[in-house]
Amino acid sequence: MIRFEGVSKRYGDGPYAVENLDLEVQEGELCVLVGPSGGGKTTILRLVNRLVEPTSGRVLVDGRDVAATDRVELRRRTGYVIQQPGLFPHLKVADNVASVPRLLGWDKARTRARVGELLELVGLDPALYARRYPHELSGGQAQRVGVARALAGDPPVLLMDEPFGAVDPIARERLQQEFLRLQAQLRKTVMFVTHDVDEAVMLGDRIAVLSEGGMLQQHDTPAAVLGRPATGFVADFVGADRGLRRLAVTAIEITDLFAPPVLAPRTTMDRARAVVDASDGRWAVVVDEDGCLLGWVEPGHAHDKARGTDSDLVADHTRRLEAWIPLGASLKTAFAEMLQHDAAWVAVVDDDRYVGILTPDALHAALRRSVGGDPVPV
Repeated sequence: MIRFEGVSKRYGDGPYAVENLDLEVQEGELCVLVGPSGGGKTTILRLVNRLVEPTSGRVLVDGRDVAATDRVELRRRTGYVIQQPGLFPHLKVADNVASVPRLLGWDKARTRARVGELLELVGLDPALYARRYPHELSGGQAQRVGVARALAGDPPVLLMDEPFGAVDPIARERLQQEFLRLQAQLRKTVMFVTHDVDEAVMLGDRIAVLSEGGMLQQHDTPAAVLGRPATGFVADFVGADRGLRRLAVTAIEITDLFAPPVLAPRTTMDRARAVVDASDGRWAVVVDEDGCLLGWVEPGHAHDKARGTDSDLVADHTRRLEAWIPLGASLKTAFAEMLQHDAAWVAVVDDDRYVGILTPDALHAALRRSVGGDPVPV
């Protein structure tokens, strides 16, 4: 855990870079710092590993005041990743990643195993990349090596200062997804600086919004920051399209789903029509005996168009369902699926099993649910 208690930092006689900061980052949490230039974001990271000292207040890591911790010891157990990975140009990739384990006194076998493990973890085949030099890497590959090096000593804390800001948009999205996968596996305590609100929303468990002069305006979940901005500054900073951004951070839950009638493929159309009529609906979902989604059927339409008889089976009239998403996917994914297939609803599956239907009304209700009701106007 990282805790800031009334921390201020001032350089000389100038204005405060950080002023009276109270902030807590829980163990295993990824906290993203966002705000304008001059908001003290980089200074806050540097206060954690004592690259700068506070003018007042305390910074604690795992309950221990960093001011009372040896700088070298502190930095060896704190991973640090910056926008330019800062790899040693004269060292091969493997030696760059191995630099911290060697400083920690690890033996060669342990170091070699750790290097191979980390390169695989960040998506770089050791057989292909371990013996390359930094100038032989793309920007995205170099950033992956930088992340691997920061993780090499298995530090409990990871500080990341705009680590993906200098790569192209396609590589950046891949790096973001890769880092989410890594964090889900490793659960490091991470402080991550970015200027990109979308990146903050995608990556953060919590977002800390700072105004110029290092004043903390709001520290909350992405959904709450977008749906209930604490101040006018936060509302302006996250943008007028924050409602759309909330789609990306709101996951679909079972309680969001609509449950139309469900039919087996060997149900007769006569029986199917009776079931659908009793539900006051027009259609039903078709699943197999294992609950796997097969499609949907509209019994009244089949009858009206004389496409069959009452003794026909549902299987003969089942239509393929193109629009479906996994349970736990974001509302943004659901909305995109609706638009792509020009669909009025999407089916939701858990692994292969059908669990329900998400309609536009349900999507709107889920969006409101994500912040406990109507968003507060600011």
